[in-house]
This record gives sequence, structure tokens and C-alpha cells, in this order.
Amino acid sequence: MQLLEDRVLKDGVVREGSVLKVDSFLNHQLDIPLFVEMGREFARIFDGCEINKVLTIEASGIAIACFAAQQIGCPVVFAKKSRTKNIAGDLWHSKVESYTHGKIYDVVVSRDFLGPNDRVLIIDDFLANGAALTGLINMVQQSGATLVGAGIAIEKAFQPGGDLLRSRGVRIESLVRIKSMSPETGIEFC
Repeated sequence: MQLLEDRVLKDGVVREGSVLKVDSFLNHQLDIPLFVEMGREFARIFDGCEINKVLTIEASGIAIACFAAQQIGCPVVFAKKSRTKNIAGDLWHSKVESYTHGKIYDVVVSRDFLGPNDRVLIIDDFLANGAALTGLINMVQQSGATLVGAGIAIEKAFQPGGDLLRSRGVRIESLVRIKSMSPETGIEFC
């Protein structure tokens, strides 16, 4: 998606350790017109898949998932990184290691919101090593739902997550794929 690629080049900041800082438009301050276009693009890419749920993980994936779900015409379910008093009953669980935070989360989704009659599209902001996506796929499988695919805003294609999950038969559609990046050389797209 050229619009997102241009924005990454203009406002993205590459940091040591394969970190791409896009908080000025994607995951802290949100560029709403850009999100509208990303939502439209995900709806176009997955048109005809009969999606009835969009699944994401808190927090950065929620906004992107909402714009995609609005275009698709279905609800968003997000996996919570901690159990709270208002999450009761049976839950789907999965362990997810956050590359950015350096923590392992036991993410949860209520069984009331994900089940065998669902056709699920997973949406997230980044795909690098694939830990978050693997955890969400695990919950879709536990629930008996059908995974139609995963829509990713930015994929770090030089890290193993995308290739690994594609080799397992997961349909992954990334709006932007980064071939390489460093503070010295900048960003090269696939």
C-alpha cells in the first residue's frame, strides 16, 4: 500500500535492535484518514471471505482492526493481555511474547465471543517474529473457528515470522513489507 509505505519513509524512525518507531501515526498518535484507507484495503483484500469477526490483540492492533471491521461489517474481538474483574467465565488462553515489551503475556478472549461458527480475520500492526500472530491463531484453533487469514499493517520480512506462518498455510497479507532497515541505511521495502 503506497500510502502507508510513503508514511513509513516520511515519519518512521529506525532504531537499533530492528525497532521501527511509527508512533507519530500508527500506534500512539493515530492518523485517522490513513486508518480509513488501511481498513478499506483490508476489506478489499479479503473480500468474499465471509468474515464475521475480526480478532486482534491489545493495544496497538485495536484501532486498525476497528477500521477494517467497519469496512467488512462485523465486530472486533481483542485478546486482553491481562484478566480483569469484568472478564468472567470460560476463556481461550494463549501465551504471547512481546518483542517490544520483552514480556510474556497470557492473553485471553472470552469463549462468548469466539466459537466454531466464526470466520475470523486477524489484524495487527506489526509482524516480526510472529509470536502475537501465533498466539491469536492458537486461540482461533482452540475455539473451532475458521481462520481466513491475517492482515498486517507492517511486516518486517527480514524477520522469520511471516515466512514461518506462511509455510504453515496461513494466508498473510501485509500492507507494507520491509526487506531491510537500519539507522544507518534507512528502510528498503520488498
